This record gives sequence, C-alpha cells and structure tokens, in this order.
Amino acid sequence: QVQLVESGGGLVQPGGSLRLSCAASGSIVRVYTMGWYRQTPGKQRELVARITAAGSTNYADSVKGRFTISRDSAKNTVYLQMNSLKPEDTAVYYCNIVTFSNDDYWGQGTQVTVSS
Repeated sequence: QVQLVESGGGLVQPGGSLRLSCAASGSIVRVYTMGWYRQTPGKQRELVARITAAGSTNYADSVKGRFTISRDSAKNTVYLQMNSLKPEDTAVYYCNIVTFSNDDYWGQGTQVTVSS
C-alpha cells in the first residue's frame, strides 16, 4: 500500500508564497517521476511541474519562473515552492508519483487559494 500525504496548502494574498510538500510512504520500490498537478471545478487536471529521478524538470508555461519543484529521493518527498502567486493559481493541487514499474499514485489533494 502506497500513501501520499500532502501539506502546505492554504489561503494567500496575490504576490505571496506557499510551499507544498508531499511525502510518499509504503511499498515503493523506485520512483521515476514526482510531480504536482492542479484542478479547478469543471476543468481537467493539468500538470504544474514534474521532476525525474535524474533531476530533470518540466513546468507548465503558466508557472515558469514562479514555481520551483524539488525532491528528496532518500525521503521520497517532493516539494513545490510557489512564489508570486496569482488568483489564477487557485486550485486543488495533487501530488503524483510514477514508479519505474509504471505504477501511478495520487495524493488526496490540497487546496490553494490566492485571494485578497
């Protein structure tokens, strides 16, 4: 059984910062990618940022230069530093991991609200 536990969401004013964390535990053999997705009501879940085991990253165009993803492979933990937040960043953010065996796991989601 694999569990992903997210933390760090909340309410922040425009221009502010938040740091999301996601810790994976359980029967994880080897993690290939760790990432963050987000979803708003009525829209599809979209990739925000992803990082591979080798440290390669990719970001959605809308967050480039503002968000930074990092991981601690020894702890199977991934972070998302979000700066210069905008109201359009408001969403439920989900942690995702994909193993080298192509198993796919999701967290329960954490709400991020950017509002004055």
